[in-house]
Amino acid sequence: MTLVDDDGPERGGDDLFAAEYVLGVLTAEERQIASRRIDGDAAFARLVDAWEAHFSPLAVAYPGTEPPIRVKEAIGRRLFASQPRAGLWSSLAFWRGLAAAAIAALAIYIALPFINPPLQQPQLVASLAAEGSDVRYLVVYDAAHHEVGLSHVSGERASGKDFELWVIVGKNAPVSMGVIPAGKAAHVAVSPAVQQKLAQGAVLAVSLEPSGGSPTGQPTGPVVAAGDLKSI
Repeated sequence: MTLVDDDGPERGGDDLFAAEYVLGVLTAEERQIASRRIDGDAAFARLVDAWEAHFSPLAVAYPGTEPPIRVKEAIGRRLFASQPRAGLWSSLAFWRGLAAAAIAALAIYIALPFINPPLQQPQLVASLAAEGSDVRYLVVYDAAHHEVGLSHVSGERASGKDFELWVIVGKNAPVSMGVIPAGKAAHVAVSPAVQQKLAQGAVLAVSLEPSGGSPTGQPTGPVVAAGDLKSI
């Protein structure tokens, strides 16, 4: 099994970097890099637009909802307390970032409707992809219900093969989380032993295995998608 160890823009190329920007799972430093590239790199800006367009149709079936006034006030304080209003209102990167955050929240809510954790539970998300592979998954860990929800974005498994999900912590050997059910949205139950491993920084990976999963307890086929768990 080969995993990409690099973090940041190079992992998975510009397409993945743009997707993670739209999902809102980049670090603050990476978001700044992405924002600067949006303003100065037309090709990268088109990738961001494409990912935003990919998720925006999901909102059609959901009517708008007026948020509570306390939520508006909290957002206003966070956005405008320490920055000049004029600069924000005229910043293309600001408006793209705000739109990207909204689309990311909507995408996760719609793509994985079974998730409804208590507010105090942290949300862990990951964008899984790999260089040279068209397989992409968006993942949310629901700690309240001990489930991982996967939204299948692209890529197909070969006939007679299955995708298997693994978690890797540091330099430890991969631990199987089970075969990923076919379909656009899938749930994978998380055992108590694996729950302890699912934390920010852990790597989730998808390998291509014989039907029914790896016969050895370790990945036997190529890794077709991988990504770090991040807290939101």
